Amino acid sequence: SWFAKTGNRDIVVLATKITGPTRGMTWIRENLDFSKENLKVALEGSLKRLQTDYIDLYQLHWPERNVNIFSQRNYKHDTSEKWEDNFNEILHSLDQLVKEGKIKHVGISNETPFGTMRYIEESKKGLPRMKTIQNAYSLLNRTFEYGLSEIAMREQIGLLAYSPLGFGILSGKYLDDTPKDGRVTLFPQYKRYSSEQSTAAVRLYLEIAKKHGLSLTHLALGFINQQPFVTSNIIGATKMEQLKENISSIDVTLSEEILNDIETVHAIIPDPAP
Repeated sequence: SWFAKTGNRDIVVLATKITGPTRGMTWIRENLDFSKENLKVALEGSLKRLQTDYIDLYQLHWPERNVNIFSQRNYKHDTSEKWEDNFNEILHSLDQLVKEGKIKHVGISNETPFGTMRYIEESKKGLPRMKTIQNAYSLLNRTFEYGLSEIAMREQIGLLAYSPLGFGILSGKYLDDTPKDGRVTLFPQYKRYSSEQSTAAVRLYLEIAKKHGLSLTHLALGFINQQPFVTSNIIGATKMEQLKENISSIDVTLSEEILNDIETVHAIIPDPAP
C-alpha cells in the first residue's frame, strides 16, 4: 500500500519476477512455467499485491530448462528433458504485456550465455530486448566474468549483481562468531557461501581490507561497483548501520594495488561459491 499512500510511484524503479518451475521449492506461491497464460497470471498477481498498474522491469527468475545454477557444476545434457526452444514464444508473450502498458522493460536472471544470446537473437525480430541480467556476482563467485561479462558489454545488458556479500559472509561477521540473527544462522540449509574454501578466501580478503584501511564490506562492494558491466549492486540489510555502510560503498574506489591483491587471492581460491 506504500505507493497508494505516498503517491511516489513515478520516482521508483520497480522490479519483480516470475519464478518459473519451482524445482522442488514448495514455499513458492505457484509452480509456473513461462507460458503466455502463466506470465499473465503471475504479472496480474504482482500488480495486485504491489497495488500498482505497471512494472518497470519484469524478470524471468531462472530458465525453464536445466542449467548450471546455484552451485551446480559440470553441466550434463539430458536428451530426455522435456523442454523445447521457446525463446521466441516467451518474447511474444512479454511483448503483449508491454503493449498493454503493464511492463516497461524485461530482463532475465540466473541465465547462461546460451540463453542470453538466444533472447538477443529473437529480439531482433521486432520483439522486446532483455535489458538486464540478474545473476550472482561477488568476490566468492566471479563466474559471470567467464562468458556473460563480454555479452553484457557488447550487447548492453547490464548485470544486476545479487548476493554481492555472499549471504553476509563477505562482511566477515561469521569468521569468529555466529550471530543469532544472521542469515546463515537463520537459514542453515543455504550453504552456498559457507564452505571451507569460502571461509579461507574471506580471511584472505579481510587481510587485504585491513592492509588498505577498508572494511571488508567496502572492499567486497567496491569491487562490484567498479566493474564496467555492472548496472546495479543489489545490497541487502536488516539493520540501519548495515544499510548505511552498504550505501556508502558507492564512494569507495579501489586502487590498482588493491585490485591486484584481490586477483592474487582469486588465483589461489577461484570462485569457491559458484
